[in-house]
Amino acid sequence: MPRSATAVAGCLALAATLTACSPGSTPRQQPAASSATASASPSPSTSASGGADDIFKGAVVGIDPGHNGGNASAPEVINEPVWNGRSQSPCNTTGTATNDGYPETDFTWAVAQKLAADLREAGAKVVMTRGSNEGVGPCIDERAKTINDAKADVAIDIHADGAAASERGYSLLIPVPSGTNDEVVEPSRRYARMLRTEMRKTGMPLADYLGEGGFVERDDLAGLNLTTVPQVLLETGNMRNTEDARLLKSDRFQARTAAAIKRAMAAYLRSR
Repeated sequence: MPRSATAVAGCLALAATLTACSPGSTPRQQPAASSATASASPSPSTSASGGADDIFKGAVVGIDPGHNGGNASAPEVINEPVWNGRSQSPCNTTGTATNDGYPETDFTWAVAQKLAADLREAGAKVVMTRGSNEGVGPCIDERAKTINDAKADVAIDIHADGAAASERGYSLLIPVPSGTNDEVVEPSRRYARMLRTEMRKTGMPLADYLGEGGFVERDDLAGLNLTTVPQVLLETGNMRNTEDARLLKSDRFQARTAAAIKRAMAAYLRSR
């Protein structure tokens, strides 16, 4: 997901509001303490301990896999302006890709499918904002409405960044009050801290090229502005970086990412 020019706004305030985060702590690379080796990562099928899966029984979980595989074929649709909660934005975008052409849409869909299967197995009702990787849209406001209407207990937007090739790592894009999302801003930030912790176990480093401690406040994204449920946008890595791209294309890393998101969701649901 390409970066917004306004993404750095509020970083100093963000640092103050997230002082409860663990030491060394979105849509970035921490020194040595922030990266975890692949050998230390849990297996893709590992669940949080202590019967964590029980927390999902009866829970509703929203999953928004960024973009869609057919978006590039329909510019007249995805360029149509929609309300993002503060202003007008394009209905959707094509997303980014690795330097050798692996598209962000394929990555987000793969992780979403793995996560959805794991959550359903654990007893959750899963609500997806799109049902395939060959379609167009839906628009960003429709995606927010789908998750809101389902009254999801927690939700995730899955993306990957398209930054400079020298930059690495994952980051968490978090909401700021918009009027619509006010009641879920703080729960979303608490959930983001949990997700940051779990993502450190995947082998992807925490990014430091934008935001503060891996967190980026965004006021221009419909998914965050319009949400009425706790929600975070995960920029899972930088598709333009060779090392990140190798991970992002890996089925094993995709499974680890899905497992990390599931563990963070479980931790958030237990904390309510």
